[in-house]
Amino acid sequence: MPQLDTSTWFVIIFPMYVSLFTLMQPKLAKHNFPISPTPKTFSTLAHPTPWKTKWTKICLPLLPLPQ
Repeated sequence: MPQLDTSTWFVIIFPMYVSLFTLMQPKLAKHNFPISPTPKTFSTLAHPTPWKTKWTKICLPLLPLPQ
């Protein structure tokens, strides 16, 4: 079974990385990055609810019912 000739891989892969780097530089240079990002403030809306604000049990555990 013949061996895989890897001697030309460097000649192919290295120019590929150089060209990708060259092509990506203008794209990244055009992008406007925020200088000092500020967190967004979200206002919470108070909804009138018919139930109490404390935690309520929404499902019962699988236990036998008391007799």
